[in-house]
This record gives sequence, C-alpha cells and structure tokens, in this order.
Amino acid sequence: MFSFKALPVYLLLLIIQEIVLSEAASSIPASQSKPRLPRLVRRAHVNAIQKTRSLARDLRVAFGHVLPRSEEGPDNQVVYCKSGQQVLVRKKGSGGKTNEGNSPTTGDGNTGNNSTIFSNFPSSSTRSGGSTRSSTSARVSETPAPSSPPQPPSSPWRLTDSYEGRTFFQGWDFFTAGDPTHGIVDYIDEAAGRAAGILEINSQNHAIMRVETTPTVPTNRRSIRITTQAVFTGGLVIMDSVHMPVGCGTWPAFWTNGPNWPQGGEIDILEAVHEYSNNQATLHTSAGCTISSTNSGTLAISGSVIAGTNCDVAATSNQGCGIRANSPLSYGRGFNENGGGVYAMKWDTTGIAVYFFPRGAIPTDIEAEAPLPDTWGAAQARWPADSCDPFRFFREHHAIFDTTLCGDWAGAVWNVAGIPGQEESCAQRTGVASCEAYVRANGAAFREAYWEVKNVKIYRLRD
Repeated sequence: MFSFKALPVYLLLLIIQEIVLSEAASSIPASQSKPRLPRLVRRAHVNAIQKTRSLARDLRVAFGHVLPRSEEGPDNQVVYCKSGQQVLVRKKGSGGKTNEGNSPTTGDGNTGNNSTIFSNFPSSSTRSGGSTRSSTSARVSETPAPSSPPQPPSSPWRLTDSYEGRTFFQGWDFFTAGDPTHGIVDYIDEAAGRAAGILEINSQNHAIMRVETTPTVPTNRRSIRITTQAVFTGGLVIMDSVHMPVGCGTWPAFWTNGPNWPQGGEIDILEAVHEYSNNQATLHTSAGCTISSTNSGTLAISGSVIAGTNCDVAATSNQGCGIRANSPLSYGRGFNENGGGVYAMKWDTTGIAVYFFPRGAIPTDIEAEAPLPDTWGAAQARWPADSCDPFRFFREHHAIFDTTLCGDWAGAVWNVAGIPGQEESCAQRTGVASCEAYVRANGAAFREAYWEVKNVKIYRLRD
C-alpha cells in the first residue's frame, strides 16, 4: 500500500529508467555497463514507504481529534500491515467486540468506524479466535463503581397495627360502661360521639376526642374511651399526639391493660391530672413485681421514682409503682404548646420502658416506621426484668385512650399543691371546694380537654 502522492513519482522513475537503459545499451558495451538509476529508484521506493507510514500516522492523529479517546491497553491496538508484515500500532479511540470476521463492533452490535485493521491479509488471519475487549469495557472495569449511600440498620420490629388518617377509629372498640375509676363521665359510642360533636377526624386527618363542654350538667359529662381490638403480649406501642386534655378536673391517660385486672397487668404510658406538667408512667400488677432500684442512673432513666418501688396494687392502695418525668414538655400545657410529641412503650425480655420525644426531637427511625429503641438513649421510665418479669405480670394487652373527670385520682388531690405544674391546688385556683362541683358547673373550662392524635402504631418483634 502506497501514498497517493508518492505513487506518480515512482512510476516516473521507472519510465526514466527504461529510457536511460535503452540508450546506454546502444552506446556502451555490455561488460562496462553499470546502470546507477536502479539505485535511485530503490531510494525512491523506500521514501514512498516512509511517506505511506507518515500518511497513516497523520490519519490517526487527525481522526484522534474527532473520535472518542480511551485508555491505552494491550487490546487497544491496530494491526497495520505493509509488504507482508504486521505492525502493531497503539490506537486512540473506542472500539468494541470483534465479530467472527474480526471486524470491530460497537456495544450495540453495529460495526464501529473508530477501530480499523489495515491489512493485506485475509481477515481470518489478522486475529484468531475470541473477541477483544472494548475500550468501553475497559473503562467500566477500571472506574470504581459509585458507592451507594449507607443503609440504616434494619429494625428488629415489624409494624402490625396502624391507626391514622380518616380511618383512625377503625379497629377500636368504644367503651360505654360506667367508669371503673369512678369519674363523673358518661362514655358514649362512636355514632353518639360524632352526633354530640366530641368525636371527629379534623381537616389535618387527626383524631379528635373531646369532653362535653355544655355550660352546666346535672350529673356527668359525656366523654370518649376507646380500646384497640388488637391484642399483644410484648411489643412496641408508639403514639404521636399534638394535643392532650388539660385543666383542673381532668384525668386523661394513654395506657395498656390486660385481662382480669390486676393479674394481666396495667402499663400507664401517659397519665397525670389537673394542671400537672410532668408525665407519670406507672405499672399496676399483682404481688411480686418491683422496681429494682430508685437510682435513675442505675435504671438508665431520665425520670425519678416516686412513692416507692412496689408495683403490687394490693400493697399500695392501687397506686402501683410510678416514675415521674423530669420535663415540663411531657404533659399538659407544656406538651400542647410545644406541638405535642411521641410516646413509645417497649415491652420485651429486658423489661418495660417508656420513652418520650417532644416535637422537633422525634427520631427519624420512628418517622420511617423502622424503630431502633436501642439508639434512643435513656428512657423516661424503666422497669427492668430482673425484678419484674414482663411476661409473668403482663399479658394480652389492649391500648386505650380515655379522659375521665375527677374520680379516684383527680378527685382525691383536688386540694393538693406542690406537684410540678400544680404549685397551688385546683381548689385554690378555682375557688370551688370540690372537683365534682367545679366540673358540673363550668363546661367552658373543658375546651382544652381534648385529644388530638396523629397516629398510633403497634410493632412486634420479628421472628
């Protein structure tokens, strides 16, 4: 293969050689004849070859500015052939797999124009067997794959029951019997509650449960108490609320309860009375369950043990063993003014624990429905298994919301002061001698006595 520019010169030299030889033959004896022109022709021949190589190099350089470049490697080569020889030349640009005739192809199977084999041999002798790697493949193998973002640890808890949105009240039973704690309320069913305007799903898809605010009532005020149809022994119960009942005379609670009280146990997650500002989480059990220590550090809690360590209702006049939170955002007006928060109760082989997260400090794993309690830090309250077996004293629980008025606790402490949030008694605040008289005569005082709940979710440990 020769350069087009070199080819006419070579032919011209051949013609000149023929003319000179014929003239010399006629004038010089054959024995003295030593034609020099063939040597000149051979030099021209060599020069033509060099120009051909330069032309190929120039073409490669020119195409190199147009065609995509790739990494140089052992397979990024072109077979350049001249006069029966094969010369391997590094190529710039991308190629592809070779087909059976060893013609380069692109990744989609089409013949590529950017990797050419120059040869005067049959294509079958250029390369034997197999196919070459494309430079694209080389780039993929040499470039590290982008690292995926780290995945959060998977939760050991699986969601089994969820109550939220327009269907929040599906899966709950409405309690309509007399109040077991002797409050002056009449619990009504769903239809009656909606008709009375004390039960609804608001425009934000939150569940609303109110107390009746009729100015005066002769006996009891209407209220709501609901119980999950779902039953669990062990689990993780998470409740997100933006508002809870507050005010003198109120006794709201979010709690769980088992059968044949107190044999099945009771776990009060969120509970207090009147104008209290700090939550009080409490266990109520049969004999044998205690808190192993009164030291908050030993229990790994942020709250404080109050009124003793015995959880047996028979021995404590139904008081059980309570732990008071240290945060004024955990209950009542502080809770409401902060937009509420999330309460979580964990019940597993380690014991029972209650956690609280005020609005703005809710763990992302809770919001992602992949709770990781071991990462939540100190609990608000904890009852370790070493002194209260959680599967001996507690079983088959339902979750419950209620708001009662007065009753065994709120009525009994109407004249008590000195509790966080209750620096003066409700008797002093209201000027009314008894809880019952105040409740019956002051319906407007209960406008803040309502639950506004975003959701309740119950989890069980994965198998």
